[in-house]
Amino acid sequence: MRTIRLVAAATALAAAVAATVAGCSPGGGGAGRGAGGVPAGALTMNQNGCGGTWHVAGPGWHTFELHDGNTVGGEVDLVDPATGGIYDEISSFAPQTTVPMRLDLGSGRYAFRCLFADTDPMTGPSVTVPGHAAGQRAILPVTYNDLIPLAKKYQAYVATGLRALAGQVATLDGDVRSGDLAAARRDWLPAHLRYETLGAAYGTFGKLDDEIDGRADALGVSSPKWTGFYRLEYGLWHGQSAAELRPVAGTLKSDVDTLRAAWPHREIALADLGLRAHEILENALQYQLTGHDDYGSGTTLATTLANVRGTLELLSLLRPLLAPRYPGLPAAYRWLDRLRSLLEKQRSPNGSWLPASALPASTRANVVSACDQALQELAPVASITEPRNT
Repeated sequence: MRTIRLVAAATALAAAVAATVAGCSPGGGGAGRGAGGVPAGALTMNQNGCGGTWHVAGPGWHTFELHDGNTVGGEVDLVDPATGGIYDEISSFAPQTTVPMRLDLGSGRYAFRCLFADTDPMTGPSVTVPGHAAGQRAILPVTYNDLIPLAKKYQAYVATGLRALAGQVATLDGDVRSGDLAAARRDWLPAHLRYETLGAAYGTFGKLDDEIDGRADALGVSSPKWTGFYRLEYGLWHGQSAAELRPVAGTLKSDVDTLRAAWPHREIALADLGLRAHEILENALQYQLTGHDDYGSGTTLATTLANVRGTLELLSLLRPLLAPRYPGLPAAYRWLDRLRSLLEKQRSPNGSWLPASALPASTRANVVSACDQALQELAPVASITEPRNT
């Protein structure tokens, strides 16, 4: 069972301390079993009620044991009943399971909200935690209406990017058709980097993403079914002739033109706007910084930089929603800027790039560390911007 945190711990030390305190707080798990194997003191959520009556002695770290007494799954949120702000949530809450929810309760009012399949949303009794202590802040939910205009803006951004990409790929195709492979090697990278800045839309591209930017992992480099930028890169930097590469470049051009023509009729999933803010960079860490996706050009650091720019484009779009909801947003920008600066230093004055495999150990450690930290700061964005009905 996965518990999604709306705000990440500021440091690993704070998280460790929180877990220790939570385990010792009143209401912590592991205090024996009741009827049907349900832990004693667990709050049961089902079609008849959302947790029932509960209380805590005061503010501080607390562990709730939540039991899904239904035959169906759903989601449980702990909310501020006055504003609807969410303190914490458990998604994918499976039937007949018990899951802990740990958080720092401040002074204020709380209530559980249950959203189960085939049942109207329910809110349990409001409970007041006394005193004047600060605790984990509630995050106001982001609605579908909040995200729709942002999705439209991103739709237009992608349309502009695809228009430029189509022109770059046409030039690349012309280089190969004319037999000028030196020009093709020069023009390949700008076209590929353009595509790599459109990260939030990859899921919406569907099968065409695999055709345009698919790796050789499943097919092998000699498979005629392998197409796209990486296939062309492999040929350009492994001595293949213009005659061999003309069909590859032509297919890439055709696929990009098809995607550009289809794009006005596609809609990006609203949840993807926040989700990709983390996933773009996660893929860069796994495939680009390791050199996995280097098929000969040695430019995966440039691709990572394009992925950073794609991430920043998403953050800029989401900033009006994130700024009042996520205190860690400035840290995310700081680490992305640090990563960008480190990557830019790997480009020589003549425009060539140091391959990821050639990075000195200390530089590699700094780049990976900056990427890791940026990912940690970006991790809450998907949960904060998940569209919810209110």
